[in-house]
Amino acid sequence: MDHFLSKAHGRTSFSAEYEPVLRVRPGTGEVIGFETNDAEYEEMDRFKDLDKVTTPFNPVTGPVHVEGARPGDALAVTVHGIEFKEYGWSVSIPGSGALTDVMGEEIFTRRIPIDEAGAHLTDTHVVPLAPMIGCIGTAPATGGNDTVMPSYAEGGNIDITDVGPGSTVYLPVRVEGAYLFIGDLHAVMAQGESTFVAIETEGVAKVSVDVVKDLPLRAPRIETATEWIFVGIGDTVQESIKRGYEDAFCFLTQQHGHSKEDAYVLMSATVHSQLGGPTGSQDPDPLHPFQAIGSVTIHRVPKSIL
Repeated sequence: MDHFLSKAHGRTSFSAEYEPVLRVRPGTGEVIGFETNDAEYEEMDRFKDLDKVTTPFNPVTGPVHVEGARPGDALAVTVHGIEFKEYGWSVSIPGSGALTDVMGEEIFTRRIPIDEAGAHLTDTHVVPLAPMIGCIGTAPATGGNDTVMPSYAEGGNIDITDVGPGSTVYLPVRVEGAYLFIGDLHAVMAQGESTFVAIETEGVAKVSVDVVKDLPLRAPRIETATEWIFVGIGDTVQESIKRGYEDAFCFLTQQHGHSKEDAYVLMSATVHSQLGGPTGSQDPDPLHPFQAIGSVTIHRVPKSIL
């Protein structure tokens, strides 16, 4: 790593109102280490009472000011590696996730050992690690975006499994310098994060940054070795799907020269859609802060059709 940002720089929102803890030039290849904090799970395990948890939930480390990034550009964040502590957490938070009715009103916690063999989920089940960043984003034009819910055009708690080593995440730039934040590392997560948590763990995400000039985005997009992934954010789920498909269609026609007819046929046959993370697209009802409104979807364009 060329730069290291400790978890002491954890923030409770994505906002340009924070003083940057680091200023970097884009395109240099310099690697920035973002240390993240999941101390809230330690407190849940100790107290079994959300009212006694004092650590902010889902803090993000940052911000990093990227020189030359201006509104209308896109910030390209390449993930080079993710290192974990020797354990993570699986928890059930009352009122959150698809299994809240069957798990009941008690907090459940389990400490999950992590080693070279993988994540030790039970006494008999060890699964390979699939490192990923759950929470990544830039600052909005004004105010601050929440680090828990919902997901935003600028990113946030998007919880998409493909945001891992080898991928590049493209985020809209709304303010000069972009202001990049990263948090919420997962050792492994089932697609969609239906329980509202993954195997949550502290660690260090190692990334580099670049700027794509004059690329206005209305939602994040992700590049892997084999795919381009377009994020749909909308209320309802149908609107989220529509927006994601439209972005993929424009990518094929405007950036890769396909006719609209060819793009339509190619998408009909090869572009797959899935539910994304569980955090929704609209601010939740304050009385039910863990219940999503709207939807996040993902739409996979194989590079083979470009």
